[in-house]
Amino acid sequence: MTAHPAPQLIDLELPAASGGSTGLRAVLGVPAGPGPWPGVVLVHEAFGISDVMRRQVERLASAGYLALMPDLFTEGGARKCLIATFRALSAGEGRAFVDIENARQALVARPDCTGEVGVLGFCMGGGFALAAATRGFAAASVNYGRLPKDLDAALEGACPIVGSYGGRDRSLVGAAARLEDGLVRSGVPHDVKEYPSAGHSFLNDAETGPAAVRFLTQRILGAGPDPEAAADAWTRIEAFFGEHLAPGPRAEPAPAD
Repeated sequence: MTAHPAPQLIDLELPAASGGSTGLRAVLGVPAGPGPWPGVVLVHEAFGISDVMRRQVERLASAGYLALMPDLFTEGGARKCLIATFRALSAGEGRAFVDIENARQALVARPDCTGEVGVLGFCMGGGFALAAATRGFAAASVNYGRLPKDLDAALEGACPIVGSYGGRDRSLVGAAARLEDGLVRSGVPHDVKEYPSAGHSFLNDAETGPAAVRFLTQRILGAGPDPEAAADAWTRIEAFFGEHLAPGPRAEPAPAD
């Protein structure tokens, strides 16, 4: 793994957006050294912004990206918001998507951002990253995210996509192959790989979620860290973002709706 200078992590609150969370909490990772930098909106897994997710923000910021993770559970935590958030993902609309767009706009508006912004998600967030690939982002990283029922429609006009899946993840059997086929049919630039030794959540550096749930996720999803697969996946993600989020002329912020 390439060594990078330590970034700064900042807890902040984004201005309210119509239809979004009030007082949207977020974690921002700012790279060390002078900018500007490309931005990436990170979408957390179903357990919310844990210490593991904060380290994912830090890891991407260390690679030279303004990394912003909005808390999709701002309005009441995972217990109150999880079902509504998954419903938004299934419907392709709702508060979670407003919050993700709010985060994108916040990055574009920063003077230390080049204006190029990607999206990266884990687990539940991987599904959102795939759904958001048609919503103004320059590149998307989909990590063990569920595929929509109408994949071809979801990929129409999508930005370049890099996807990573675990071969031991029984909840997503064949997902990597289906995504690859759909991206080929849609003509979307992509890099999709399935890691035979890995299960769900293999990019995490520690187990997440309540202890009572971990036994089930390990048995059913093969969930847990896989350092070797994670190192390769991060290398691919960095290379892909490096190609599609390359620093360029400053883009002006898009007007708010």
